[in-house]
Amino acid sequence: MRKKLIKETIFLNDGKYITLETGQLAKQADGSILIRMGNTILLATVVISKEEKEGVNFIPLTIDYREKYSAIGKIPGGYLKREGRHTEEEIMTMRLIDRVLRPIFPKDLYKDIQILISLLSYDKRILPDVLAGLAASSALYISEIPFKKPVAIVRIIRINNSFILNPGIEQLKTSNFELIIGGSNSSILMIEGEMKEISELELLKAIKYAHKHIKSQISAQKRLRKQIKIKTNKRINSIQNKNIFNKKIIKFITKRIKKIFLNSYSKSKRSEKLENLLKQVKNKMHQCSEKISLENENEIKNSYNELKNKIILDIMFKTNKRLDGRKFNKIRDIWCKVDFLPVVHGSALFTRGETQALSTLTLGSYSDVKKIDSVIEQDKQKFYLHYNFHPFSTGEIRLVRGISRREIGHGNLAKRALKNIIPNNNPYTIRIVADVLESNGSSSMATVCASTLALMDAGIPILRPVAGLAVGLILKKSTGEKIVLSDILGEEDSLGDMDFKIAGTNLGITACQMDVKVECLNIEILAKILVKAKIGRLFILRKMLKTIPNHRQFLKPHSPKIYAFTIPKYFIGSVIGTGGKQINEIQNETNTSIFIEEKNNLGRIEIIGKKNEEIKKAGILIKSSIFFPKIGYIYKAKIKSIKDFLVFIEFSKGIESILHIYEINLKKFEILEYFLKIGDIIYVKYLGVDNKNGKMIFSNKYF
Repeated sequence: MRKKLIKETIFLNDGKYITLETGQLAKQADGSILIRMGNTILLATVVISKEEKEGVNFIPLTIDYREKYSAIGKIPGGYLKREGRHTEEEIMTMRLIDRVLRPIFPKDLYKDIQILISLLSYDKRILPDVLAGLAASSALYISEIPFKKPVAIVRIIRINNSFILNPGIEQLKTSNFELIIGGSNSSILMIEGEMKEISELELLKAIKYAHKHIKSQISAQKRLRKQIKIKTNKRINSIQNKNIFNKKIIKFITKRIKKIFLNSYSKSKRSEKLENLLKQVKNKMHQCSEKISLENENEIKNSYNELKNKIILDIMFKTNKRLDGRKFNKIRDIWCKVDFLPVVHGSALFTRGETQALSTLTLGSYSDVKKIDSVIEQDKQKFYLHYNFHPFSTGEIRLVRGISRREIGHGNLAKRALKNIIPNNNPYTIRIVADVLESNGSSSMATVCASTLALMDAGIPILRPVAGLAVGLILKKSTGEKIVLSDILGEEDSLGDMDFKIAGTNLGITACQMDVKVECLNIEILAKILVKAKIGRLFILRKMLKTIPNHRQFLKPHSPKIYAFTIPKYFIGSVIGTGGKQINEIQNETNTSIFIEEKNNLGRIEIIGKKNEEIKKAGILIKSSIFFPKIGYIYKAKIKSIKDFLVFIEFSKGIESILHIYEINLKKFEILEYFLKIGDIIYVKYLGVDNKNGKMIFSNKYF
């Protein structure tokens, strides 16, 4: 029997609206939502396991987002003809949703939760990723899973000084920033953004505007839940983490952690001493209590870590010092080196404290562009960045099995920070590979700094250098006190309640990413954080510019050289020649590679080679093969061949066109082959370009 459809509508300020529907689809899931905006439709379902997951001290939340090719009326490629592994775009969407949902769950919930979201129909005017976040929150909130409160995600851009909410993909291209913001009624929970050097004040205005619309979407979820008549979520029994130490053990741990803290050890030395202390605690627990057995190892470790974190935070608040001895605003020591690798086209090493990134840059031609062919987007990227996080960077051993979601996310952030400072007229395809060699806090921002230096080392005329750092926030829940930390360590990230990565130039922000663990952020706190981030960013920029104050004026000798120019598209055939003969001859003669692309009624020609003189010669040969006639002028031509109703004429070597039978001064019943012979010299008048096919029109009627 079909159940009643329950529905709520969210009205946006531009006449668009979003609908949330439940009650008819996927009824055996703990919660399901069908979300619509225009013709974009997604289905989100959520299920929780019956049993608790053993041996974990985090929420085992899994989010899977899929974009079905059927959503755009397309059959997938490949042999299997079905959707394969997740695309980078799908992975980025899953990360966004996870980051906004995770802080809202109870900390002691250790049952598996799986959220599956499918894109069923795609309207090109409406991007689905933020709708997926709203659908996931709604599915959780109408279920009986313990989920504290609803959240929402919105995308905001600005065109002509007006904010636009949840824009389409074409609108994104005309905006000077793109922000994805997630939040609850009382707090901002997640920020992801790409900007063209906007100010901190502009960023705050956009966040404030977005939060207003987040609240309206949360209200709709509450109305939907009220219709379903769920009063309270069932409390699911979960593992309770209780501190099992007596006063004597607590005193023993506190004394030794204070000593470790005050010595300001390096990361590896500090980790070693804290691990040794844990071993001592385990031994003491085994000796002094018959109740503690080897089966309680995990319980001891959890209690130790909880107490350790509390002691460290108390010391930080009392001493105004950090684990490595720095003051809260101090940036770690920085050193940089460019031209680090002798053969690559550009390279740089950036080290900040115990975080180190090596970026290498490779210049390529149009054939090296990254082709995007997903459900949402079909594009070609001339700039891309690959981020590799090696296990040795943290002194660990782990199997290296492909690219992790973390690597994709961090690489995407660094790419977005840099893409808008590369000039639009840059002829090269640019690939940057960033290898993290050491990691102790914000390796993605070290990647931004190293990659900026690599661009400058390669001779790319970037608009301005970009630097980045991570700012942290630690909240003392008992008193409400807050500490804002510039350039956080990895351990401070674990201890703290917020991680805000901000990259930009001396003029403004180019990218940012923020995550929180608890609801703690309002506009006032964000304003203070952004001020500290700007001070730190400008400090790092000054350090970088001491290494290389400007981009190199010339490419390195072993770098490929590119010369690009455009021609009217109807000359493309003349350049290529019959069967590609003309262009192949030029490539062989000049030892270059030539690529031609038709774009916006123009032919874009790209010549790539190692020697400038060879590239210059290829350009001259191409231009000499192009015939630019003037309308109304008369030209002498030689007949090359005659086929059916067409005469193929040649003005000079390699410069050819056609003459249609209707433009020849034939008498009635005359046969074309009898009237004109191959090799004849005739006169033709240029009449212009055919609007239908873009070909030149010549006539012999006037002679």
